[in-house]
Amino acid sequence: MLGLKNTDLRLLLIVFVLTMAAPFILNPFPTESGLAQFNAGYPDLMQKFVIFGIFAIGFNILFGLTGYLSFGHAAFLGVGSYACVWMFKLLGYNVVPGILLSIVVSGLFALLIGVITLRRSGIYFSILTLAFAQMSFALAYSVLSNPKFNLTNGETGLQVYANDPQWFHSDRLPDLPHLFGLSMRATHKMQLGAWEFQFNAGYYMCAVIMLICFYLAIRIFRSPFGLMLRAVKSNQQRMNYTGLNSRPYTLAAFVISGMYAGLAGGLLSAVDPLAGAERMQWTASGEVVLMTILGGAGTLIGPVLGAGLIKYFENIFSKINDGVLHQWFGFLPDGLEDFVITIIHPFVGKGWHLTLGLIFMLVVIFLPGGLIEGGQRIGRALRGTKSSDRAKSASTEPAE
Repeated sequence: MLGLKNTDLRLLLIVFVLTMAAPFILNPFPTESGLAQFNAGYPDLMQKFVIFGIFAIGFNILFGLTGYLSFGHAAFLGVGSYACVWMFKLLGYNVVPGILLSIVVSGLFALLIGVITLRRSGIYFSILTLAFAQMSFALAYSVLSNPKFNLTNGETGLQVYANDPQWFHSDRLPDLPHLFGLSMRATHKMQLGAWEFQFNAGYYMCAVIMLICFYLAIRIFRSPFGLMLRAVKSNQQRMNYTGLNSRPYTLAAFVISGMYAGLAGGLLSAVDPLAGAERMQWTASGEVVLMTILGGAGTLIGPVLGAGLIKYFENIFSKINDGVLHQWFGFLPDGLEDFVITIIHPFVGKGWHLTLGLIFMLVVIFLPGGLIEGGQRIGRALRGTKSSDRAKSASTEPAE
């Protein structure tokens, strides 16, 4: 079905169910509960989960399959964002032209950078991509914000103004990004007892696109092209000795990966019509590397899980402050309460990066395959326990 093997089809169906049911799954606690602050089922955060999932899936096609580690993928994210906002300014708020242009422009930009950077491999490739990303950031932040040809609007960020052409905009359409009239901010709220669930149009559009991207990634992983990329990662020098030129394959992977990143950037602007140079900083490039490694580089669903984990920490875990900690540990004696909060304080709130760093360190040391390897170990342990239980029960049965 869909050209997939049974295992891949099951994986795609699992991702489909989890994505479509996210408003329920990510809101486990009642709205009035003290634990409701850990709910992640609101539109802005769910959109980030799937958009950065697309970003990580694309990066994994390059890094997970070929082993080429790019430190400059945020450049394509930023280029895609700018392209989408320019479509809003010129044509109107329909997200389709903006998303399509994001993919095309980021693909061409990736082709240009890939032709140059892929002449080197290893750390030299990584440094080159980082240099191009920082040059792109500098261009967007200052050079291209020159009043004579203001393409990026500098530190203020590119946005839509009332005097922009918007040639195909109509008074019958929303003055916000929309999909043929359906506003990306349209949200239906459903109350079930003490729970409130939100179903947002922008989230489901991004979710459907992510599912398509995930399906295409499966096809790439299982294709002869994917096998050639794995050969590059395994031993590129030996591959070249056989007479096969690996550069066209690595360049294709780089361009596809850049198009995924540009698509993610376009979707960021589609749900929030603003593009800024900060999306092209080296920190954004490092973030997608963390997402991929945490989830499991070279796996299909791992980068999506890594993206969800980091965005959850960034948006939920970072909100825990001393007031929240005092609520949690208020039952302790005063001296002990202050001692416990003093220990925990550096790891929450503004210090959430410290917790994330510790998790990353533990994963790299004990689970080199990321969260997916951890799940596989748990699964093997459970299967081993069940097998041993069956063996024991069989040994204790009386012989007939």
